Amino acid sequence: MAQIRLGIDFGTSNSAAALYDGRSVQRIALEDGADTIPTAVFFPTDKSGMLVGGAASTALIDGEEGRYMRALKSVLGDPLFHESRLIGGKRQTIAEVVTAFLIRVRTRAEQQTGETCTSVLSGRPVHFHSEAPDMDSRALDDLRSCYEAAGFTDIAFMNEPEAAAHAYGNTKSIDGLGLIVDIGGGTSDFSIFQATGQKVNVLASHGVRLGGTDFDHAISMAHAMPLLGHGGQLRRTFGEGLLPAPVSIYADLATWAKIPFVYSRDTEKLVADMLRHAVDPDRMERLQTVVTEQLGHELAFAVERGKIDANSATPDAAIRMGFIERGLNAPLTKGSMTAALGPQREKLRNALYQTFMMAQIMPNEISSIVLVGGSSLMTLVEEEARAVCPMASVQRSEAFTAVVDGLAIAAASAGD
Repeated sequence: MAQIRLGIDFGTSNSAAALYDGRSVQRIALEDGADTIPTAVFFPTDKSGMLVGGAASTALIDGEEGRYMRALKSVLGDPLFHESRLIGGKRQTIAEVVTAFLIRVRTRAEQQTGETCTSVLSGRPVHFHSEAPDMDSRALDDLRSCYEAAGFTDIAFMNEPEAAAHAYGNTKSIDGLGLIVDIGGGTSDFSIFQATGQKVNVLASHGVRLGGTDFDHAISMAHAMPLLGHGGQLRRTFGEGLLPAPVSIYADLATWAKIPFVYSRDTEKLVADMLRHAVDPDRMERLQTVVTEQLGHELAFAVERGKIDANSATPDAAIRMGFIERGLNAPLTKGSMTAALGPQREKLRNALYQTFMMAQIMPNEISSIVLVGGSSLMTLVEEEARAVCPMASVQRSEAFTAVVDGLAIAAASAGD
């Protein structure tokens, strides 16, 4: 078999793989009929084997017994990535789970192309951990090690917004300065580029640890978690006065990557104690239901759906929580989301200005803003981009495949 260079976008929320034949990008169907799949895995209780992508999500939604895991990329660089835990009936680490996911990607590519796929150009955020340089460095080492363990021998990385710029330049004949705004599940990345025809020269790239999962977290903490007792009070076991309910359990339930680790006997004991001391036991009983019946992922999906509906101005948008208690809803509006996402909005705008400082370019020199990444569909992203670059036109590239397309194009060019 021949050797090809594969472009892989291993994302926080979704993943994809593609190759470029010199004329067009050929995306690998990681599932039948799917250009992208959720970066998710499911380990059935019966130990029948790990499910990935849409099959993993279907197993969860259908109520199969097992462990569902998503947003694995967000744990890169964290000590949690290498902690051995009981997953799928055996002790293994998240690093081993990510490796198994990447083996599935490589195997699927080889089956479809009939060629050896051990050479890869992988996307990476500009920063995995923008405020922790040591973790940032470890994250890249972790990802490289997973590719190596998955059988890849020639491994290179490219910043995700730079890959998106290559994809845009390959399909559009443009001249002038452009800005890529790539808002994914876990990070926000930016590249300022100079385009001449279909030639793209990246002038500067910057990124921060801020993405769709952070938006979901903020919305969940502000709207859903108060209905489970967040912000409530507990009576003291001894003495007078009240104590605030612990925040950590709510924060973990609102964080995709940490949800599976909430389900433990220690957590159940903690929640039972909180319920015994709760000033408002009705809300705390809902928390107990979520923990004991392991409904954390259902709640996270409900928050995600509510966010999408509110962003689209859907009438009566809400986080629908009837699976916890009949008729339980947390109403959502664009206004309430704006209030919840205030800190994220400011962080996004500051990162945009930092990118311009790095490129030594004035924002009003930008002629085109290109939005990519699933979370770029949030209204606040376009609003902030327009506010920073008022003279630019806003264009949307392929939200979920621009990065992998650019990686495939760049991977093929590297082999020329």
